[in-house]
Amino acid sequence: MNSLSSSPIPQGSCTLVGAGPGDPELLTIKAAKAIAGASVLFVDDLVSDAILAHANPNARVVYVGKRGGCKSTPQAFIEKLMVAAVHEGENVVRLKGGDPFIFGRGGEEVEHLREAGIAVQVINGITSGLAGLTSLGAPLTHRDRAHGVLFMTGHAKPGDSGPDWRLIAATAHAARLTLVIYMGVSGVQRIRDELLTGLPGNTPVAIIQHASLPHQRHALTFLQDLPECIAENQLGSPSIIVVGDVVQGIAAWQAEQGQLRVA
Repeated sequence: MNSLSSSPIPQGSCTLVGAGPGDPELLTIKAAKAIAGASVLFVDDLVSDAILAHANPNARVVYVGKRGGCKSTPQAFIEKLMVAAVHEGENVVRLKGGDPFIFGRGGEEVEHLREAGIAVQVINGITSGLAGLTSLGAPLTHRDRAHGVLFMTGHAKPGDSGPDWRLIAATAHAARLTLVIYMGVSGVQRIRDELLTGLPGNTPVAIIQHASLPHQRHALTFLQDLPECIAENQLGSPSIIVVGDVVQGIAAWQAEQGQLRVA
């Protein structure tokens, strides 16, 4: 008597890949290989065509952008698509701007995929908070100016009051820390007002929009003047705000001795 055996359901793979801040030359070799090997890519809004040029021409590219203040693909739907694709035997790459584990919701996606029985690999990317100030020739740490860095989000999820900026300001001042604020433009008035409770008004600040891209712009100012500077120079999202004495290392700041400008 012959017995029939069913074929095993194909199981694909899933990799979360950091696309970096935007400049395709800042993509890691490991990330480029993963992108080239994907059969399906779920791509964030800020990933450039130059990054996607590494993909196989036969790969399916699905845009699942998430931008503050804009129409976004629901996170639960993105996760559902990823799980379904893996179960269909696809080699899935979730391609994210910056680094998946720095304000990229990569942690949420890894947890969801693991709960579905799917192993996940994560490939780091250069985060815009590092690339932005580096592009201006200044470090985030300096033994004479900053003993560490705090990476903060200026955008809280609904129902969450967000960071305690007063506590952060006091800590940054006491411990000589650089503050790197992501997604802070829309809430900059409150952020500035509360940071001034613990940081001097003349604390230097850099705002970098579209870090590492050809159309990058930046402005230099003091903490007390931060909202007005952003408004005057029409700097919007995506921008990184860097607060701290390390900004003094920017050549334009030094050359103009505090006569601030936008480039």
